[in-house]
Amino acid sequence: MDYETPQFFRVMQYAADADRDVVDMVSGNPDWAPPEPLREGLRDYADGDVSEFQYPPSVGLTELRTEIADRRGVDRSRVIVTNGAGEANHLATTGALERAGTGSEVIMTDPVYPYYAGRANLLDADATYVPVDETGQLDPADVRAAASDGTAAIVVNSPNNPTGAVYPPETVEALAGIAAERDAVLVADEVYDHYDFTGSFESALSADSDHVVATNSFSKTLAITGLRVGYAVFPPEDGPLGELVERARTRHMIQNVTGSRPAQAAVLRALRETPPEYYERNRERLGERIDRFTDALDASGAEYTTPGGSFYVMARFDGFPGTMDNVERLIDEAGVAGMPGEAFGESRADWLRFALVSPRVEEAAERLADYLG
Repeated sequence: MDYETPQFFRVMQYAADADRDVVDMVSGNPDWAPPEPLREGLRDYADGDVSEFQYPPSVGLTELRTEIADRRGVDRSRVIVTNGAGEANHLATTGALERAGTGSEVIMTDPVYPYYAGRANLLDADATYVPVDETGQLDPADVRAAASDGTAAIVVNSPNNPTGAVYPPETVEALAGIAAERDAVLVADEVYDHYDFTGSFESALSADSDHVVATNSFSKTLAITGLRVGYAVFPPEDGPLGELVERARTRHMIQNVTGSRPAQAAVLRALRETPPEYYERNRERLGERIDRFTDALDASGAEYTTPGGSFYVMARFDGFPGTMDNVERLIDEAGVAGMPGEAFGESRADWLRFALVSPRVEEAAERLADYLG
């Protein structure tokens, strides 16, 4: 599978150039509002002292790092605030590959979020893909069989994009154990942790392993993909992988100097003042959309996944594989934009992936049914 050029923006541009109305179900941009405390934080920041417009600490605002550390039950020294989860994942994967005495292999799932695979290509890593089962679950035994002394990192995502699978605690614990056995790093992307519909999600940090880097962001949680505030929790500095956090601090500073101070300040305000009802309301919103979308897919006779988390549904229509050409046909002829399954790997190449971040999900499913049913 060619992951050199992620296809998201190609599809988005094609849909934007279409000469008809198109329901956009391509990217994971939440269509609901951020919490009011975040908006208040930005407004108040604009009236702040001039000193508040200068560089923040490179590793992130101290108050924000403290808030994250307290919520994750770790020492603040392990937390680096990054420019989204993408940078957090990059720092973790790069650090794993640069460790002395380790190999160059990165193990990922199939299907895989394409940016993980693209990053492995960028870093000249040896990519190994472990297929998930029909429900999207990853069997640790398969990962153990694939791992070797050359394995530097195991990259997983739960709740998962694109399958919607939520890995149970025993899977996460086993994956952390495999990473420790191979002296590798488990890079656990948990960006959809607030969108778990099963109640079974547990952070990889619960494995209490020195071989885990947990990454996250506030892009999906607070509906602020444009503010670019994420973070990584690295192993403790006094442990066997203690060098990872210091290397990440250095690389982050060289690449970015620092992150956005007003964005971090607004996120801190939101974390402190947003009531639980905000998150519950958004989970309920997505649950209703999943039901409406999959009910309409039922009527078309499509095969589909029902996500346990995140906000993506994969669907397969008989005789209509998930190629880029077919995605463009759907845009032109059905007015629905989704992602080709082939962009995520070989095991779901016949599928299409749809992001349920539009109030028009039922309309989109009906358009698909009319066109493909």
